[in-house]
Amino acid sequence: MKRFIVLVALIGLVVYGCTAQKEVTRPPQSREMQPQQPQTESERPRKAPEKITEQEMAKVESREMPSNIQEISGIFKDIFFEYDKFDIKEDEKLTLKTIADYLRKNTSQKLLIEGHCDERGTTEYNLALGDKRARASKDYLVSLGASSSRVEIISYGKEKPACTEHAEGCWSKNRRDHFVILKGR
Repeated sequence: MKRFIVLVALIGLVVYGCTAQKEVTRPPQSREMQPQQPQTESERPRKAPEKITEQEMAKVESREMPSNIQEISGIFKDIFFEYDKFDIKEDEKLTLKTIADYLRKNTSQKLLIEGHCDERGTTEYNLALGDKRARASKDYLVSLGASSSRVEIISYGKEKPACTEHAEGCWSKNRRDHFVILKGR
């Protein structure tokens, strides 16, 4: 009888172990995940203007916020990332400064940062990379004075591409953070 109970217990453990949900591991925390491919002329970063003009800031602030819409997208430009990286490029910092200035002036609004990746890599890997990209933008906004409690992040990985062609020109458009104003939350 003891052998039977031990045998049933062992079988139960084996069955439980096979059906238990496995933990998904995230990619390494390194800023450089894989060696960078040489850049072509069209992929080199563009030089950003030295400072934001009052006209550019007024253009952002003057956009009417429809009262019946909860999420407003397209007010700010997306920022883009190099292949397999989540560093904020120098030429993208001006966009983030504009967003931080807007959040400091509009204290009733929250921001959602959506992290996106190109189609290469596994779903899990790209979700983690999209999260790192969104988190890097949030950290930079907070360093510029935006309130951390008013900035939310989400990763879509490769699930919501801006472009669906299978070429570098398209992939570079998908490696981005997209910014959405959340009204009334």
